[in-house]
Amino acid sequence: MYALFDVGGSKIRVAFSKDGTELGEPKVIPTHADDFEKGVRQLGETIQELAGGAKIEAVAGGVAGPFNKERTGLVGGRTLPDWTGKPLKKELERLVSAPVSLENDADLAGLGETTYGAGKGYDIVVYMTVSTGVGGTRIVQGNIDVSTMGFEPGKQIIDKGRTLEELVSGSDMEKQSGKKPYEIPQDDPIWEELAVWLAVGLNNTIVHWSPDIVVLGGSMMTGNPSIPLEGVKRHLKKTLTIFPQPPELALAELGDFGGLWGALELVKNNSRD
Repeated sequence: MYALFDVGGSKIRVAFSKDGTELGEPKVIPTHADDFEKGVRQLGETIQELAGGAKIEAVAGGVAGPFNKERTGLVGGRTLPDWTGKPLKKELERLVSAPVSLENDADLAGLGETTYGAGKGYDIVVYMTVSTGVGGTRIVQGNIDVSTMGFEPGKQIIDKGRTLEELVSGSDMEKQSGKKPYEIPQDDPIWEELAVWLAVGLNNTIVHWSPDIVVLGGSMMTGNPSIPLEGVKRHLKKTLTIFPQPPELALAELGDFGGLWGALELVKNNSRD
């Protein structure tokens, strides 16, 4: 039995897979971003609760933020401020009495979409999530691409020192407008403006990573209202002229649970090693 989780800025999703092919019903709990001890304890207790006393063979999960090289804990990021520098892997293994594998949450969502979702069948997949923040990853032939410090395409500088994340994320949209993104109607011009900025960021990402397809996920892309995919395509076509055939753009298909499917693939891959 595998325990799988996905820790975001506001929610934690936890699920089990008994057979390595299907997910059980996920449980969603709040994230204690400003209290590591409380947050990791609640995660461990939820895993044990869902296990119902059954033996847990392995645990895998994604966490928002950049990891150290050993993938034992976060080294930065603004999403989970009190989790940075804390012994996440060690503490969670103590709580669940099973080996734990950790990766960045966008990496696992990208792995999930590549294996089970919109990126299935492509050799090189770029996954970008636009939600509370902006993250992304590069998946090559079914594996998270190697890196020294992880991937942070949301931190690319776009305009006068502002990053892509500061221009298109939900949290920064709220700062600028004073409203939650879902409170702003789809016909408001701000959504088209965000499509322009996202197209600029994707242009940069594509010329660096040269993917077959870009899969776009997160509530700012798949919610209602959202950044219009057709608008992003239209603006990208104007800027990305170096390649005769640009990569396909597609919306993520696994919804809020892409990270759990990626965690399942991670734990399965680790069990084969």
